[in-house]
Amino acid sequence: MSRTNFDTLLEAGCHFGHLKRKWNPAMAPYIFMERNGIHIIDLHKTVAKVDEAADALKQIAKSGKKVLFVATKKQAKQVVAEKAASVNMPYVIERWPGGMLTNFPTIRKAVKKMATIDKLTNDGTYSNLSKREVLQISRQRAKLEKNLGSISDLTRLPSALFVIDVLKENIAIREANRLGIPVFAIVDTNSDPSNVDFVIPANDDATKSIEVILDACCAAMAEGLEERKAEKVDMEAAGENAPKGGAGKKKATKARMDKAEEEAINAAKAAAFMKDEEEA
Repeated sequence: MSRTNFDTLLEAGCHFGHLKRKWNPAMAPYIFMERNGIHIIDLHKTVAKVDEAADALKQIAKSGKKVLFVATKKQAKQVVAEKAASVNMPYVIERWPGGMLTNFPTIRKAVKKMATIDKLTNDGTYSNLSKREVLQISRQRAKLEKNLGSISDLTRLPSALFVIDVLKENIAIREANRLGIPVFAIVDTNSDPSNVDFVIPANDDATKSIEVILDACCAAMAEGLEERKAEKVDMEAAGENAPKGGAGKKKATKARMDKAEEEAINAAKAAAFMKDEEEA
Protein backbone atom coordinates (compact mmCIF):
# COMPACT_ATOMS: atom_id res chain seq x y z
CA MET A 1 0.00 0.00 0.00
CA SER A 2 1.32 3.41 -1.01
CA ARG A 3 1.82 5.98 1.75
CA THR A 4 0.82 8.89 -0.45
CA ASN A 5 -0.66 9.31 -3.91
CA PHE A 6 -0.30 11.34 -7.09
CA ASP A 7 -3.36 13.55 -6.44
CA THR A 8 -2.34 14.48 -2.88
CA LEU A 9 1.13 15.52 -4.07
CA LEU A 10 -0.31 17.41 -7.05
CA GLU A 11 -2.73 19.32 -4.82
CA ALA A 12 0.13 20.31 -2.49
CA GLY A 13 2.17 21.65 -5.42
CA CYS A 14 4.98 19.13 -5.02
CA HIS A 15 5.45 19.06 -8.81
CA PHE A 16 6.72 22.64 -9.19
CA GLY A 17 10.47 22.72 -9.75
CA HIS A 18 12.74 25.71 -10.30
CA LEU A 19 13.32 27.82 -13.42
CA LYS A 20 14.82 25.88 -16.30
CA ARG A 21 17.99 27.99 -16.27
CA LYS A 22 18.59 27.15 -12.60
CA TRP A 23 18.33 23.40 -13.00
CA ASN A 24 20.92 20.79 -12.05
CA PRO A 25 21.35 18.20 -14.84
CA ALA A 26 21.74 15.45 -12.23
CA MET A 27 18.01 15.85 -11.51
CA ALA A 28 17.07 15.02 -15.12
CA PRO A 29 15.71 11.51 -14.28
CA TYR A 30 13.11 13.06 -11.97
CA ILE A 31 11.90 15.81 -14.34
CA PHE A 32 8.69 15.14 -16.28
CA MET A 33 8.60 18.21 -18.55
CA GLU A 34 9.15 21.94 -18.77
CA ARG A 35 6.28 24.42 -18.77
CA ASN A 36 6.56 28.23 -19.05
CA GLY A 37 10.28 28.03 -18.28
CA ILE A 38 9.70 25.99 -15.10
CA HIS A 39 10.60 22.34 -14.66
CA ILE A 40 7.79 19.99 -13.63
CA ILE A 41 8.75 17.06 -11.37
CA ASP A 42 7.50 13.54 -12.22
CA LEU A 43 5.18 12.83 -9.28
CA HIS A 44 4.93 9.11 -10.06
CA LYS A 45 8.62 8.89 -9.16
CA THR A 46 8.04 11.04 -6.08
CA VAL A 47 5.35 8.62 -4.82
CA ALA A 48 7.74 5.67 -5.23
CA LYS A 49 10.58 7.52 -3.52
CA VAL A 50 8.40 8.62 -0.59
CA ASP A 51 7.40 4.97 -0.02
CA GLU A 52 11.03 3.84 -0.18
CA ALA A 53 12.17 6.51 2.30
CA ALA A 54 9.19 5.91 4.63
CA ASP A 55 9.92 2.17 4.84
CA ALA A 56 13.57 2.82 5.72
CA LEU A 57 12.60 5.45 8.33
CA LYS A 58 10.09 3.03 9.85
CA GLN A 59 12.84 0.44 10.37
CA ILE A 60 15.15 3.04 11.98
CA ALA A 61 12.39 4.11 14.39
CA LYS A 62 11.49 0.48 15.13
CA SER A 63 15.08 -0.27 16.11
CA GLY A 64 14.95 2.57 18.64
CA LYS A 65 17.40 4.84 16.81
CA LYS A 66 17.12 8.58 16.19
CA VAL A 67 16.61 10.55 12.98
CA LEU A 68 17.76 14.18 13.05
CA PHE A 69 15.52 16.56 11.04
CA VAL A 70 17.26 19.60 9.55
CA ALA A 71 15.41 22.59 8.07
CA THR A 72 16.58 26.16 8.65
CA LYS A 73 14.57 27.78 5.85
CA LYS A 74 11.57 29.88 6.88
CA GLN A 75 8.89 27.87 5.01
CA ALA A 76 9.94 24.58 6.64
CA LYS A 77 10.85 25.52 10.23
CA GLN A 78 7.46 25.28 11.91
CA VAL A 79 6.28 22.21 10.02
CA VAL A 80 9.49 20.30 10.73
CA ALA A 81 9.44 21.20 14.44
CA GLU A 82 5.83 19.95 14.79
CA LYS A 83 6.28 16.74 12.79
CA ALA A 84 9.62 15.78 14.40
CA ALA A 85 8.24 16.44 17.91
CA SER A 86 5.18 14.26 17.13
CA VAL A 87 7.45 11.22 16.71
CA ASN A 88 9.83 12.30 19.49
CA MET A 89 12.79 12.95 17.15
CA PRO A 90 15.44 15.71 17.44
CA TYR A 91 15.48 18.61 14.97
CA VAL A 92 17.53 21.68 14.01
CA ILE A 93 15.51 24.64 12.74
CA GLU A 94 17.80 27.54 13.65
CA ARG A 95 21.36 27.85 12.35
CA TRP A 96 23.17 24.53 11.80
CA PRO A 97 25.94 24.44 14.45
CA GLY A 98 29.11 23.68 12.48
CA GLY A 99 30.62 20.38 13.63
CA MET A 100 27.28 19.26 15.04
CA LEU A 101 28.07 15.71 13.86
CA THR A 102 31.83 15.70 13.24
CA ASN A 103 32.53 17.42 16.57
CA PHE A 104 29.63 15.91 18.51
CA PRO A 105 31.34 15.79 21.98
CA THR A 106 31.69 19.60 21.96
CA ILE A 107 28.01 20.03 21.12
CA ARG A 108 27.14 17.65 23.98
CA LYS A 109 29.19 19.85 26.33
CA ALA A 110 27.09 22.87 25.32
CA VAL A 111 23.90 20.88 26.01
CA LYS A 112 25.27 19.82 29.41
CA LYS A 113 26.03 23.47 30.17
CA MET A 114 22.34 24.18 29.63
CA ALA A 115 21.46 21.45 32.14
CA THR A 116 23.96 22.92 34.64
CA ILE A 117 22.34 26.36 34.37
CA ASP A 118 18.94 24.75 35.03
CA LYS A 119 20.37 23.01 38.08
CA LEU A 120 21.69 26.35 39.42
CA THR A 121 18.21 27.83 38.98
CA ASN A 122 16.55 25.00 40.87
CA ASP A 123 18.93 24.73 43.82
CA GLY A 124 18.80 28.44 44.70
CA THR A 125 22.37 29.38 43.70
CA TYR A 126 20.91 32.25 41.66
CA SER A 127 19.89 34.10 44.83
CA ASN A 128 23.58 34.64 45.68
CA LEU A 129 24.41 36.22 42.33
CA SER A 130 24.14 39.85 41.31
CA LYS A 131 21.40 40.99 38.91
CA ARG A 132 23.97 41.48 36.14
CA GLU A 133 25.33 37.94 36.49
CA VAL A 134 21.84 36.46 36.53
CA LEU A 135 20.99 38.40 33.35
CA GLN A 136 24.15 37.20 31.60
CA ILE A 137 23.48 33.56 32.51
CA SER A 138 19.82 33.86 31.48
CA ARG A 139 20.82 35.26 28.09
CA GLN A 140 23.35 32.49 27.61
CA ARG A 141 20.70 29.89 28.52
CA ALA A 142 18.19 31.42 26.06
CA LYS A 143 20.77 31.37 23.26
CA LEU A 144 21.67 27.73 23.96
CA GLU A 145 17.97 26.79 24.13
CA LYS A 146 17.29 28.45 20.78
CA ASN A 147 20.14 26.67 18.98
CA LEU A 148 20.36 23.36 20.83
CA GLY A 149 17.12 22.94 22.79
CA SER A 150 15.59 20.51 20.31
CA ILE A 151 18.63 18.20 20.42
CA SER A 152 19.04 18.08 24.20
CA ASP A 153 17.86 14.42 24.23
CA LEU A 154 20.33 13.40 21.52
CA THR A 155 22.94 11.57 23.59
CA ARG A 156 24.65 9.88 20.63
CA LEU A 157 25.05 10.52 16.91
CA PRO A 158 21.78 10.15 14.96
CA SER A 159 21.32 7.10 12.71
CA ALA A 160 20.02 9.22 9.84
CA LEU A 161 19.49 12.81 8.71
CA PHE A 162 16.29 14.12 7.13
CA VAL A 163 17.01 17.34 5.23
CA ILE A 164 14.76 19.92 3.57
CA ASP A 165 16.68 21.82 0.85
CA VAL A 166 19.97 20.17 -0.04
CA LEU A 167 21.61 23.44 -1.14
CA LYS A 168 20.88 25.33 2.06
CA GLU A 169 21.89 22.47 4.37
CA ASN A 170 24.98 21.40 2.41
CA ILE A 171 27.26 21.59 5.52
CA ALA A 172 25.00 19.19 7.43
CA ILE A 173 24.99 16.77 4.47
CA ARG A 174 28.78 16.94 4.10
CA GLU A 175 29.21 16.10 7.80
CA ALA A 176 26.78 13.16 7.53
CA ASN A 177 28.55 11.86 4.39
CA ARG A 178 31.89 12.04 6.16
CA LEU A 179 30.61 9.92 9.04
CA GLY A 180 28.66 7.50 6.83
CA ILE A 181 25.28 8.59 8.24
CA PRO A 182 22.49 8.00 5.65
CA VAL A 183 20.79 11.15 4.36
CA PHE A 184 17.09 11.43 3.46
CA ALA A 185 16.20 14.66 1.64
CA ILE A 186 13.52 16.53 -0.28
CA VAL A 187 15.45 17.51 -3.40
CA ASP A 188 14.35 20.23 -5.85
CA THR A 189 15.36 20.55 -9.52
CA ASN A 190 18.15 23.06 -8.73
CA SER A 191 19.97 20.65 -6.36
CA ASP A 192 22.54 17.89 -6.70
CA PRO A 193 21.14 14.56 -5.41
CA SER A 194 24.47 12.69 -5.56
CA ASN A 195 25.26 13.07 -1.82
CA VAL A 196 21.78 11.97 -0.74
CA ASP A 197 21.04 8.29 -0.02
CA PHE A 198 17.22 8.57 -0.18
CA VAL A 199 16.18 11.22 -2.72
CA ILE A 200 12.59 12.51 -2.59
CA PRO A 201 12.19 14.70 -5.70
CA ALA A 202 9.72 17.48 -4.84
CA ASN A 203 9.19 21.20 -4.38
CA ASP A 204 11.19 22.21 -1.28
CA ASP A 205 9.97 25.82 -1.20
CA ALA A 206 6.25 25.37 -0.45
CA THR A 207 5.15 24.66 3.11
CA LYS A 208 2.25 22.49 1.89
CA SER A 209 4.55 20.35 -0.24
CA ILE A 210 6.98 19.80 2.67
CA GLU A 211 4.09 19.02 5.03
CA VAL A 212 2.54 16.33 2.79
CA ILE A 213 5.86 14.47 2.44
CA LEU A 214 6.68 14.76 6.15
CA ASP A 215 3.19 13.48 7.03
CA ALA A 216 3.83 10.26 5.10
CA CYS A 217 7.34 9.77 6.54
CA CYS A 218 6.39 10.57 10.14
CA ALA A 219 3.33 8.29 9.96
CA ALA A 220 5.68 5.45 8.97
CA MET A 221 8.00 6.29 11.88
CA ALA A 222 5.06 6.35 14.29
CA GLU A 223 4.15 2.84 13.06
CA GLY A 224 7.71 1.70 13.71
CA LEU A 225 7.61 3.09 17.25
CA GLU A 226 4.26 1.38 17.93
CA GLU A 227 5.58 -1.96 16.67
CA ARG A 228 8.65 -1.56 18.89
CA LYS A 229 6.39 -0.92 21.90
CA ALA A 230 4.20 -3.95 21.08
CA GLU A 231 7.25 -6.21 20.73
CA LYS A 232 8.56 -5.01 24.10
CA VAL A 233 5.22 -5.85 25.76
CA ASP A 234 5.22 -9.32 24.13
CA MET A 235 8.78 -10.00 25.28
CA GLU A 236 7.96 -8.92 28.83
CA ALA A 237 4.87 -11.16 28.85
CA ALA A 238 6.93 -14.09 27.56
CA GLY A 239 9.52 -13.40 30.27
CA GLU A 240 6.85 -13.50 32.98
CA ASN A 241 5.37 -16.78 31.72
CA ALA A 242 8.73 -18.53 31.48
CA PRO A 243 10.01 -20.30 34.62
CA LYS A 244 12.13 -18.00 36.75
CA GLY A 245 15.79 -18.29 35.85
CA GLY A 246 17.05 -19.84 39.12
CA ALA A 247 14.16 -22.25 39.65
CA GLY A 248 14.17 -23.35 36.02
CA LYS A 249 17.89 -24.07 36.11
CA LYS A 250 17.60 -26.03 39.38
CA LYS A 251 14.79 -28.19 37.95
CA ALA A 252 16.78 -28.93 34.80
CA THR A 253 19.92 -29.80 36.80
CA LYS A 254 17.94 -32.11 39.12
CA ALA A 255 16.35 -33.88 36.15
CA ARG A 256 19.80 -34.41 34.59
CA MET A 257 21.18 -35.77 37.88
CA ASP A 258 18.22 -38.14 38.31
CA LYS A 259 18.69 -39.45 34.80
CA ALA A 260 22.43 -40.02 35.30
CA GLU A 261 21.74 -41.81 38.60
CA GLU A 262 19.14 -44.04 36.93
CA GLU A 263 21.57 -44.92 34.13
CA ALA A 264 24.29 -45.76 36.66
CA ILE A 265 21.94 -48.06 38.63
CA ASN A 266 20.82 -49.81 35.44
CA ALA A 267 24.44 -50.30 34.37
CA ALA A 268 25.30 -51.78 37.79
CA LYS A 269 22.30 -54.13 37.59
CA ALA A 270 23.31 -55.24 34.10
CA ALA A 271 26.89 -55.87 35.25
CA ALA A 272 25.64 -57.93 38.24
CA PHE A 273 23.33 -59.96 35.99
CA MET A 274 26.16 -60.72 33.55
CA LYS A 275 28.38 -61.82 36.43
CA ASP A 276 25.70 -64.16 37.75
CA GLU A 277 25.26 -65.62 34.28
CA GLU A 278 28.99 -66.26 33.94
CA GLU A 279 29.18 -67.93 37.37
CA ALA A 280 26.22 -70.13 36.54
